[in-house]
Amino acid sequence: MDRVHLVECPRDALQGWPHKVSTEDKVAYYRALLDVGFDTIDVGSFVSTKAVPSMANTAKVLTTIEDEGMLPKQGTRILVIVANERGATEASKFETIDDIGFPLSLSETFQKRNTGASIEEAFSRLDNIQNICVNNSKRLVVYLSMGFGNPYGEVWHPDMLTKFSDRLRRDLNVEVIALSDTVGTALENVVEDAFSAVITELPDIEFGAHLHLHATAGLSKIEAALRGGCLRFDGAIRGIGGCPLAQDALVGNAPTERMVELFVNRGLWTVGNERAWDQSQNLASEIFSEI
Repeated sequence: MDRVHLVECPRDALQGWPHKVSTEDKVAYYRALLDVGFDTIDVGSFVSTKAVPSMANTAKVLTTIEDEGMLPKQGTRILVIVANERGATEASKFETIDDIGFPLSLSETFQKRNTGASIEEAFSRLDNIQNICVNNSKRLVVYLSMGFGNPYGEVWHPDMLTKFSDRLRRDLNVEVIALSDTVGTALENVVEDAFSAVITELPDIEFGAHLHLHATAGLSKIEAALRGGCLRFDGAIRGIGGCPLAQDALVGNAPTERMVELFVNRGLWTVGNERAWDQSQNLASEIFSEI
């Protein structure tokens, strides 16, 4: 049976959290996460600190990780998010980073809100960012934001996912694309059909699911993506997170602990270090306390 590629996203959890999280607390949290055995950990972003102030210490966190020799477990990739060439250049300086992610939206409105660029300008940035990645032995990961609908009244159609993905593969040689339900409005049948379509049309791309779920929701959208053939999933412990630039009310990430239970029970994933996994969940409870 195929194995799921599980991406833990503390960056997405932290970026919208109302309370400041210190560099020391982030490093302690990441130290535990690095020992769990996640396939990828999304640790931070090199973006405007004015837009996302909680990510201002990403470079310091990564420097500490490297200086302290906190190397990831074998097979664990480290990912960061950027919005332009400047961010990609900064990220490329860190040996610990394997993947550089960029949010490309199917919505013109959200692309401008999120990166200050039009969709076509974003494609141009991606071309430059891909060159930076290639020259620095990094891999480009593209997140297709607003992948399952458009809350701004713009045209949206599921065929746009295939069209954008095909262009990314053909023109920019992108190998990993995550379809993103940025505001948590995707319908299960849309999720399943979308993954089935893009995986069938573009089998040489690794497609992932970055699904935001309401706190009271189950994992039906995760299971829909599985039925559609998706084997790469993003989540955050306790389901914390959401995009602060999409809308005022944040919709959390898929809760990692519930996905781990689902995937382990189905023989799709294995926790590498149970003690580190328990410690990570305890630290998440402390960091994301409402007090």
